[in-house]
Amino acid sequence: MQNSFDMTTLIFLALAVFVAWKLRSVLGQKTGHEQPKDPFARRETPPMRPDQAQGPDQRDNVIRLPGAANDSVATAGEAAERWKDLAPPDSPVSAGIEAIIRQESGFDPHAFVAGAKAAYEAIVTAFARGDRKALKGLLAKDVYEGFEQAITDREKRGEKAESNFVSIDKADFTAVEVKGKTAQVTIAFVSQLISVTRDAQGVIVDGSADQVSEVNDIWTFSRQLGSRDPNWLLVATESAA
Repeated sequence: MQNSFDMTTLIFLALAVFVAWKLRSVLGQKTGHEQPKDPFARRETPPMRPDQAQGPDQRDNVIRLPGAANDSVATAGEAAERWKDLAPPDSPVSAGIEAIIRQESGFDPHAFVAGAKAAYEAIVTAFARGDRKALKGLLAKDVYEGFEQAITDREKRGEKAESNFVSIDKADFTAVEVKGKTAQVTIAFVSQLISVTRDAQGVIVDGSADQVSEVNDIWTFSRQLGSRDPNWLLVATESAA
């Protein structure tokens, strides 16, 4: 009985050693010097390809609207069908889009609308927060000066503003013009927004903290075509009736 038990034990020991050896050969060996993995550690960014290199004029706080010279290539004729839902054929807007594409074939009207929505929301919320740094990279100089003055006046009164987007229902082209190398694209926005301004004591002096309001704005973005700088800047604003 004792011999039978010892033989069985030896067989199992032999199997255990064999399995351990196989696992060691497949998984590798630990040296005792491994560094513990930190699940919150910052991952290294893969090396950037030459075609991804950023020029010195690019700013990391700018919402990119498509149209830079290094965007993907497509002729106006090939792309015409893609924007017919944004502008009627033979309309001034469609002609303006074609004029941009003649100088920068990578311009994509649908991607531009998506970028314009992102810029619209970013600018409105940055203005409410009084974030001058964010606004400066998104606005033309004279527009920035107007926004900055409004923020300064609000701060002098001790007021604080809040703006929260519920939705952006529409972002439609209303005008697209190219004069020389300067392109201007005008977008009409219809958004649902909760906006409120409080005085130094927290009393609401404008808007509502829980009521959604429809806001209609018409904004114009501009850019020098052919420039290495891919950023479109807000050059004009107005409220639609």
